[in-house]
Amino acid sequence: MCTCALAAGAATGVWGEGARTDGQLAGTRSAAFSAERDAVEQAAAEALADGKSVKDAAEEVVSRSGDRWGTVYDQGEYAEFERALDGEYTGVGLWAERRRDGRIEVSRVQPGGPAELAGVRAGDRIRTIDGRRIAGRPVGAVVSLLRGDGESAVVGTSVTLRLERAGRTWTETLRRARLTTEAVTVRQLGTGVTLIKVASFTKGSGERVRDAVRAAPAGAGVLLDLRGNTGGLVSEAVTAASAFLDGGLVATYDVRGAQRALYAEPGGDTGRPLVALVDGGTMSAAEIVTGALKDRGRAVTVGSRTFGKGSVQMPTELPDGSVAELTVGHYRTPAGHSVDGRGITPDLAVSERAEEKARTVLSGLGTRS
Repeated sequence: MCTCALAAGAATGVWGEGARTDGQLAGTRSAAFSAERDAVEQAAAEALADGKSVKDAAEEVVSRSGDRWGTVYDQGEYAEFERALDGEYTGVGLWAERRRDGRIEVSRVQPGGPAELAGVRAGDRIRTIDGRRIAGRPVGAVVSLLRGDGESAVVGTSVTLRLERAGRTWTETLRRARLTTEAVTVRQLGTGVTLIKVASFTKGSGERVRDAVRAAPAGAGVLLDLRGNTGGLVSEAVTAASAFLDGGLVATYDVRGAQRALYAEPGGDTGRPLVALVDGGTMSAAEIVTGALKDRGRAVTVGSRTFGKGSVQMPTELPDGSVAELTVGHYRTPAGHSVDGRGITPDLAVSERAEEKARTVLSGLGTRS
């Protein structure tokens, strides 16, 4: 069974307070994973015996391991991440990612959230949180600082960020709020086109995509906007892909060297013209949908290369109830292309006015029978 969990801060590469997109793969083992897991468990056991922080000890091992997406949560953080699967979380409304050089940058901000209202933008570098330097830290640890711990992890408490943009640094103090993510929004563009924007694959989002496709006018084209989608539950991604496919392969993933597969449900709308919009913020579960629709010739993809997060994580519970999520495998598109570290190159690469160009492509597809 393969699932992707969306949690506030974990994104399959990009971590956001309201959407975790790391894949969880139950019951798997690989040599690399087993070695990392054993090291984490040993460090956790030693820390517990010495009266030290289990989470800190585990985080140190994960940080040294080179597992880019590995992270450690305490019980409260993991419970909050689980709640985020329902689209709610406490935080300041920003998603962050760790660049390859160790820098932590804002990947996107939630409209109307405290971060956006304070003028924080995607691309801003986060230098410190409440005075603590964060360069090189696991993204999960960064998200923990943003959300707070214990009494500080409640609505109305404050967190102070030191930010950098284009060489300028400044400080913003934000107050945490209870935020709701709108995973799927639908608009009629007035030109016989239905725009379905999927921000993340939280619980129920796949069925909402299917409902939107069923409700679209007969023969009308669909513009599926996956830009900035940091991922989510793989099961929801498969359901969303199923809205446009009549069964068949969605993706494969490896477990201990063996290949396993995810399949679409039969009965999807295969005749409606479809264009998928993607960009560098399209990640993980969203890349699964992109790869399936592109490889199977179901959609024309427009935009820029996707992020390239094709790894899968599995949770390991530690002695104090903390949870370490470690990389256990990778997935591939139906044509066998690896996504991790490469991303998906769209059929039509555009850097400006992507939606306008996508609509032009869609109008040229006509109505399929």
